[in-house]
Amino acid sequence: MARYHIETYGCTSNRGETQQIEQALREGGHHPADGPESADVAILNTCTVLEKTERNMLQRAKELDEETPADLVVTGCMALAQGEEFHDADVDAEVLHWDDVPQHVLNGECPTVTPDTETVLNGVVGILPIARGCMSDCSYCITKQATGRIDSPPVSENVEKARALVHAGAKELRITGQDTGVYGWDTNQGTSLLPELLDRICTEIDGEFRVRVGMANPKGLHGVREELAAVFAEHDELYNFIHAPVQSGSDDVLADMRRQHAVDEYLEVVEAFDDALEYWTLSTDFIVGFPTEDPEDHEQSMALLRETRPEKINVTRFSKRPGTDAADMKGLGGQTKKDRSKAMTELKMETTGQAYEDMVGRTSSVLLVEDGTDESLVGYDEAYRQVVVADAEERGLEVGEFVDVEITSHNTVYAFGEPIERAALAD
Repeated sequence: MARYHIETYGCTSNRGETQQIEQALREGGHHPADGPESADVAILNTCTVLEKTERNMLQRAKELDEETPADLVVTGCMALAQGEEFHDADVDAEVLHWDDVPQHVLNGECPTVTPDTETVLNGVVGILPIARGCMSDCSYCITKQATGRIDSPPVSENVEKARALVHAGAKELRITGQDTGVYGWDTNQGTSLLPELLDRICTEIDGEFRVRVGMANPKGLHGVREELAAVFAEHDELYNFIHAPVQSGSDDVLADMRRQHAVDEYLEVVEAFDDALEYWTLSTDFIVGFPTEDPEDHEQSMALLRETRPEKINVTRFSKRPGTDAADMKGLGGQTKKDRSKAMTELKMETTGQAYEDMVGRTSSVLLVEDGTDESLVGYDEAYRQVVVADAEERGLEVGEFVDVEITSHNTVYAFGEPIERAALAD
């Protein structure tokens, strides 16, 4: 699995976030490197308390960018408050929220965020793993060696687990798994039970809550795309959000990756959700620099990103995993991977920034789920786009509340919302 190097600056809270990141990475089978020069990914958890601190963070980011042959991830307070500073300084890095770091490090592999299929309640967020294992055989992924084929509990069992989380105080349910799209393939003759599960959670559980569906490969979604999109359109409890990692815009590279889906199948999934939903978020992943990716393949990936314009994009440079078939392939040079990653990351930032710019002036219902910096709280709107509410505690707002906001501005990867009185909305 991946070798990681992580550096933390700032307060005790930042150190606590680093501990959680490391715990998730270790549970996924990743391990620390001896230093940034031998790491597959370097993680910089930043502070922004003083102007001098900001300069130091930028300098350290530039140094790590040079020292690390593969990925650099910048997270923490400066990343969240001033993420554009790293881009403006020409630092080749992924700027991510703390919670998104473990997923990024997976290098396109199936997520293994929890070591089993037991539920977890973290504040007002309930984590519900609906199955273990996957149906894929990706040539670069080592996770399947640990998790095996899909093993799906009955829908009724997962509904009861979801009900227990809501009754215990969960306001946001995060449906997780190695591949949520193939839930039920082992018990339902190769057809996903995800639409039925989501429909029953929304209709059979009392309470005010929202549901986010975790990573689902395009192949699993494709066979139920219209049914699933209709379920999303019917239930306000569901965040209008899907995470469908395409990984490449080239069918040749997808075949070498053994990804099971073709580009057209991914596009048909996107089309189904476009037809059913007016406002939604497409999240996807791209692996750049796969050993058989030639310049034309890379351009096809860039073209696919431009065509579908996903609002959330995870770009990862390929790195070899011991014991996988891709590890035996002759790799591309580090500079080639870095150049392609930089080009796609720039396009990603442009695409994501435009999506958040289009939100300005919009009125949204936001579920507040965690503390932000200073007195702010962080939440997500109907399409699971991140919204920061400044001075939330002074306004009497608390984690777990739903609040109507007007989007006033953005910072490329998240928006700022000003609370609106419900009476004003009625007028």
